[in-house]
Amino acid sequence: MADYTTQMDAARKGILTPEMQSVAREENLPAQEILKLLAAGQIAIPRNKLHRGIAPKGIGSALRTKINVNLGASKDCQNFEAELEKVRAAQEMGADAIMDLSTFGDTRAFRRRLSEESSAVLGTVPIYDALVHYGKELGDITAQEWLDVAKMHCEDGIDFLTVHVGINRATARRFKENRDRITNIVSRGGSLIFSWMEMTGQENPFFEYYDELLEICREYDVTLSLGDACRPGCLHDASDACQIEELIVLGELTKRAWAKDVQVMIEGPGHMPLDQIEANMKIQQKLCHGAPFYVLGPLVTDVAPGYDHITSAIGGAMAAWHGAAFLCYVTPAEHLRLPTLEDMREGIVASKIAAHAADIAKGLPGARDWDDEMSRARQSLDWEKMFSLALEPAKPRRYRMESMPEKEDSCSMCGALCAVRNMNKILNGETVTGN
Repeated sequence: MADYTTQMDAARKGILTPEMQSVAREENLPAQEILKLLAAGQIAIPRNKLHRGIAPKGIGSALRTKINVNLGASKDCQNFEAELEKVRAAQEMGADAIMDLSTFGDTRAFRRRLSEESSAVLGTVPIYDALVHYGKELGDITAQEWLDVAKMHCEDGIDFLTVHVGINRATARRFKENRDRITNIVSRGGSLIFSWMEMTGQENPFFEYYDELLEICREYDVTLSLGDACRPGCLHDASDACQIEELIVLGELTKRAWAKDVQVMIEGPGHMPLDQIEANMKIQQKLCHGAPFYVLGPLVTDVAPGYDHITSAIGGAMAAWHGAAFLCYVTPAEHLRLPTLEDMREGIVASKIAAHAADIAKGLPGARDWDDEMSRARQSLDWEKMFSLALEPAKPRRYRMESMPEKEDSCSMCGALCAVRNMNKILNGETVTGN
């Protein structure tokens, strides 16, 4: 038997686990540095004891920025096989984590299959699943049933749970008293818990029975992702009192989780103007004691439906540069529909671009090596090397072949005027011609 209960417990006892060693190798950092950061709560390694085939990932601002992919079946799109195809594609494209947000059908069978077949870090939102599992009206679900669903997800091998603990009766009351928001509460889980409290008159069960929730997470070594019920759903609502007040509560809950050796991530915005992102990252780091920050975007404008993977990538790069550790991808279908496989691919690419750009800006050792290698391939006009180094090789290869099917050393935009080709010729003592 192991001499520790959770990864955080092991780190605090000075025990290097296989997961810590794996993360150290991937991050090219000393294993003792990973242990130190984990013991302090500065990184998390979500890894349910029952998720056997997982490839452990470290999540923290000192590490490479990680990305998460949301998927799952709904009443309008019930095809679990299509969702599994997305899972396989997401893993092939290098997604670090997958969140199953299914809200219809046999969700438990799907979760268990994910745990058996997927090596990615797995997350869920038990609040969504309670309505499916019990088949009850929202107001008829009991506090104990909410907790039981969270435990069921742990039993199914899920590595991190998003639980909206920060919206309690006090924060809900202040929200109602200060109706300055345009979009109110846009978090699906947050809106469900808010509605449940309003309908029953009871306290948020995850807040009231937080110690019981921590014991469940400790038993399975499941990381708590403290959900942001009050995240801004538009630029107007960003950085308001509702958002910040919840963040204060989440900071307090973080320390309580750490006291039980439970790992924590904090979820954040949302929609936010570009000029507010840096300050928000610093506020989170201060209020939540440096716990890893998991952000959806942020989306830096509200007027680009169909292109929100771009608005998200802009905000995500800025957020990760200034301290966010984990980016939840956004697809072109955001706000519009359940994403297709192609939507998912575009969202992953955009999110990976944002993450990599941030890692370069942070100055992570080796982060720019990939870019320098691509630059050398471009300078030598080594097209095959360029394709092999591309973040997503299929599209650049297709573009090249559509315009230059024959092997040429320049592209169809520049032709004989190609600066790279001509500089190579001149510096090699050759003559430059106009054709």
